[in-house]
Amino acid sequence: MKTSVAVVGGLVAAVVIAGAVYLIDIDQTQEGSLPDVDVSVEGGELPKFDAEVGSIEMTEEEVTVEVPKVEVTSEEETVTVPGISVTPPDEEPAQTE
Repeated sequence: MKTSVAVVGGLVAAVVIAGAVYLIDIDQTQEGSLPDVDVSVEGGELPKFDAEVGSIEMTEEEVTVEVPKVEVTSEEETVTVPGISVTPPDEEPAQTE
């Protein structure tokens, strides 16, 4: 059961990555620029702190607890699962004015 959950999780991750690669088409339409900034900085000092912290110790002890016994059986069954069709955007860049 854990193996099938891991396989389904892997498939979902693959679909998300495929969507990020094939379904998004970004074209730069204008150059960017940074603003002109004049900065004058004089001196400065970071604050100082003194901190006292407690301590934590990990210990172990044996205890007896009642645990249910579970028996698992499995059998093959045919089920319907969702499918995915991925269509990437057009390969030609959009015309800009």
